[in-house]
Amino acid sequence: MKNVFYLLFISLTFTLSSCIEIIDDIAIKNDGSGTFKYTVNLSSSKIKINSILALDSLEGRRVPSLEEIQQKVAAFKSKLEGKPGISNVTLEENYNEYIFKLKCDFTNISALQNALKEVIQEESKEKNIAELEHTWLSWDGQKMGRSVPEFTIKKTKEFKQEEIDRLKEGNYTSISRFERPVEKFDNPSAVLSSNKLAVMIKTNPFVLSQNADVLENTIYLSPLKN
Repeated sequence: MKNVFYLLFISLTFTLSSCIEIIDDIAIKNDGSGTFKYTVNLSSSKIKINSILALDSLEGRRVPSLEEIQQKVAAFKSKLEGKPGISNVTLEENYNEYIFKLKCDFTNISALQNALKEVIQEESKEKNIAELEHTWLSWDGQKMGRSVPEFTIKKTKEFKQEEIDRLKEGNYTSISRFERPVEKFDNPSAVLSSNKLAVMIKTNPFVLSQNADVLENTIYLSPLKN
C-alpha cells in the first residue's frame, strides 16, 4: 500500500510527481455494506504530464505510453469486478484532464479490503508487499476504524524541492459517511458535518507521506434504534 493507497492511479501520480487532488470517500450502511469512491485529479498538472508522457524515459526510468496506462487501468477495473463481495464497479477516465474516479459497492468492509489487497498484489511486480498486511478499515456495527498503511517516505526523500512543493500544494480528503448520527471521533483534526452523518479529514500528500497517522480515526455512532 505504498504511496498513500498504492492504487494504480496513485503509483502513477507519484511517479510523475504532480500536484494532486485525492478524495477517498466511503459510505457504510447500518448492515455493514456500502459504497467506496476514490478520485484522483491531476488536472492542474496536465501540461507537465503530457510533456513527460512524450518522453521515452525520465531520469533513467522508462515512461509508460498512454496506451499502456489505459490498459493497466482497464485491468485493475476488470480484476476488481471479479472479487467476492464487490459489485457495480465503475471507473471514469478523463485523459484530457487526467481525472480518474473509481466507484464500487461492497457487501462488507472485509470484502472491500480483501478485494483491494488482492488486486494490488496481482498488479504489483513485488511478490510480497508488507504494507498489505495492514488492516486499514474496521467495522463492528457501532464504530468504524480508519487508518493508512505505513507510507514509504524513502521515495519522498529522493524528490527535488520542486517535486516536494507540488506534493504540498495538493489535497487529500478522507470522508466517512453513515446512515445514523456520529456521537464522537478520536482524531482532533476531523470535522463533523452539520447533519452529523459524515466525518471529514483534510490534509495534503506531503504531510501524509511524512505521517500516515494524520488520517487515523475511530468514529463512534449512536446506537441503533429498535
